[in-house]
Amino acid sequence: MSFLKQEFIGLRVLVKVASDPSLTGQEGTIVDETRNMFLIASGGKERWVLKDGSLFQFQGPKEIEVRGEDISYRPEERIRRAR
Repeated sequence: MSFLKQEFIGLRVLVKVASDPSLTGQEGTIVDETRNMFLIASGGKERWVLKDGSLFQFQGPKEIEVRGEDISYRPEERIRRAR
C-alpha cells in the first residue's frame, strides 16, 4: 500500500517547511486532518498547519518526506486519489 493512502492521524511528523515560518521545525503527533490542514500536538499545545506550501517529514522506521500539495485532499478522498 502506498504511504499516501494510509491514515496519518497518530503519526509523528516534522514540519520541514511551512507557509507560516513560525511553524517550520514544529514536531509532534497528528491528531486531526482536514482537506487543507493538519492539527499537530506537541508539548501540550496543538497547532494547525496548512498543507499547501508545506513540506512534511513523517517519522518512523523509515522517514518519508511529503509535499503538502500532494496530500491536499480530505482523508477519504486522499485514500482514493493518491498513487
